[in-house]
Amino acid sequence: MYSVLDIGGHQYRVQVGDLVDVQKLAAESGTTLTLDQVLFVGGSAEGEGPIVGAPLVEKAAVSAHVIGPGKGPKLTVFKRRPGLWQKKKGHRQLYTSLLITEIDDGRGNVEKIDKKSTTYKRFLQKKPQKK
Repeated sequence: MYSVLDIGGHQYRVQVGDLVDVQKLAAESGTTLTLDQVLFVGGSAEGEGPIVGAPLVEKAAVSAHVIGPGKGPKLTVFKRRPGLWQKKKGHRQLYTSLLITEIDDGRGNVEKIDKKSTTYKRFLQKKPQKK
């Protein structure tokens, strides 16, 4: 099952287990977000067609685990007029990484992350502490 979300004015196509970099959100690392701005749900169950929202799908939600903040690649802009002036600027876009853990289509069909997957083991599984 996959879904199309609206997060911060951008649309993202997500599946369970995907890592998505979105514009910076005011959420701390390790928290779980429930995203209810679902525009489309596809491939929900056998025999059922896609669910298209007008504009949103009712009762549909996507749960995401906040991995943490980050910065995009450095962009350098250099403007120059020979003999007159030159200007150099840099920019790095801030983002938040989200791990999609659950998709609910609003009809009772729920898909959760597989606990045997590598993304679950890497980001969600609690590691035993050494004594």
